[in-house]
Amino acid sequence: MELTSGMTLTILRAGAALGLLAVPAQAQRLGADTTAAIRVHSPAVVGDLRLHRFTSTIYGNTRYLRVLLPDGYDDPANRDHRYPVLYLADGQNLFDPATSVFGPSEWRVDETVHQLVSAGRIAPLIVVGVDDAGAEARGHEYLPWPDTLAHSSETDPQGKRYPDFMVREVMPFINAHYRTLTDAANSGIGGSSYGGLISAYVILVRPGVFGRALIESPTLDVYGDQFLTDAAAFRSWPQRIYLGVGTNEGGDRTCDATNLDPPDNSGRFMVRHVRQFETMLGRAGLDSSRLRVVVAPCATHTHAAWAARLPAALTFLYAPR
Repeated sequence: MELTSGMTLTILRAGAALGLLAVPAQAQRLGADTTAAIRVHSPAVVGDLRLHRFTSTIYGNTRYLRVLLPDGYDDPANRDHRYPVLYLADGQNLFDPATSVFGPSEWRVDETVHQLVSAGRIAPLIVVGVDDAGAEARGHEYLPWPDTLAHSSETDPQGKRYPDFMVREVMPFINAHYRTLTDAANSGIGGSSYGGLISAYVILVRPGVFGRALIESPTLDVYGDQFLTDAAAFRSWPQRIYLGVGTNEGGDRTCDATNLDPPDNSGRFMVRHVRQFETMLGRAGLDSSRLRVVVAPCATHTHAAWAARLPAALTFLYAPR
C-alpha cells in the first residue's frame, strides 16, 4: 500500500486531532492480512519501522503498534537471534513528527537507538510504540484515577484496564510476530507525562513482568497523589529504572538554571513528586546501579526535552554490565 506524502500528511494531522489512526507519509503493507506489518518509508524515520493495525478487545478500539526493528533483523544470519523489547506509550510521538499527536515534534527514538547501537553503547533491541487513543481520549486510557487537578477533562478514566491491555493483548501479539526475549530482564516499559504515570502503574499492578522502566516527567499528582500512596509498600520494582524531569516543566519564560528546586509554578509539582518517588525507591533498596534520576535544569514538558535525555536513559537501562 503506497501513500502519497501530501495527501497523507493532511489526513494525519486531522486524524491525530480526532484520535484516529495516524500512518506515516509513505508506507507499504507486507502481506494481505489486516494485522500484517506496514513497512514505513519516510525521510524522517531511520531504520526499519513497521506498523500493525491492532484491535483491542479490552478497550474496544483500534490503533497502530509501531515496531522499530534492529538493523539486519531479516538477514538469514540473524534468523535465530532474539531481542529485548522496550514498549513505549504515545507511539505516534516517538519516530516521526508528522504523526505526532502533539506535534510536529518527536522523541527521536529511531535516530537515538540507531546511534547507540552503532556506537556499541547498547545491544540491538526492538522498540514498540503503542499508539494512544488521540489527544482528546488519551486520558481515558492513561489515567487509573480521575485527574482531580484537571490536567484532563476525562471524567470516566479506564487506566486500570491498561495493564491487562499491555500484558494480555499487546505483548502476546508482539511475541507472536517477532523474535523477542520474553523474560522480565529483557522487557521494558516507559512513557512521558500521563504515559509515564500509566507505565509506572503497570509495574505496580503486574509485578515481575518488566525489568526496565523509562519514566519521563510523570504526572504523579493525580487523585491526591494516589500512585505514591499505592507504591509506598511496593518492593518488586524493575531491575533498572530511569526517572527524568525538568525544572521548567510548566514552560515559564524565565528559568534559573542553577536552581534545581524551582519556585512555585505549574511545573514544580513534577520535580517534587519525582523526588518523592526517588526516596521511595531508595527505601525499597534501589541503589545507583538500579536507579538513575535526572533533574534537568530548565527542561520543559516537551518531546524535545525527552529526546535530549533519551541517549542517557537508554544507555543506563540497556548498556551491558
